[in-house]
Amino acid sequence: QVQLVESGGGLVRAGGSLRLSCTTSGRSFSSYLVAWFRQAPGNEREFVGGSRASGILYYGESVKDRFFIARNNHMNTLSLQMNSLKPEDTGVYYCAASRFAGLAYNPSEYDYWGPGTQVTVSL
Repeated sequence: QVQLVESGGGLVRAGGSLRLSCTTSGRSFSSYLVAWFRQAPGNEREFVGGSRASGILYYGESVKDRFFIARNNHMNTLSLQMNSLKPEDTGVYYCAASRFAGLAYNPSEYDYWGPGTQVTVSL
């Protein structure tokens, strides 16, 4: 099985940047779809970005051209570089992985989840 943990969250001013990392302590996720989701209080869990095993990348509409995914299968890491941050980017960010997922945007497709890391963007 895959065990995921996130790191890199914190408090940042609007317009600033943060880089989140996801790493696994279990099985390699080289053949998995891996992704970042986020959830603000009272909101649905939202797809941020993900990477298929083929290397194809996907991004949510609200973060396109600001956030960037990088995957390292050898190190079992998935990073999320977040630039030009806005207050609406605030939330708990989760790393997720799926062995068989089809639709990357759907959180129900994912089998494994990390505990999350808080990102807060202030004005």
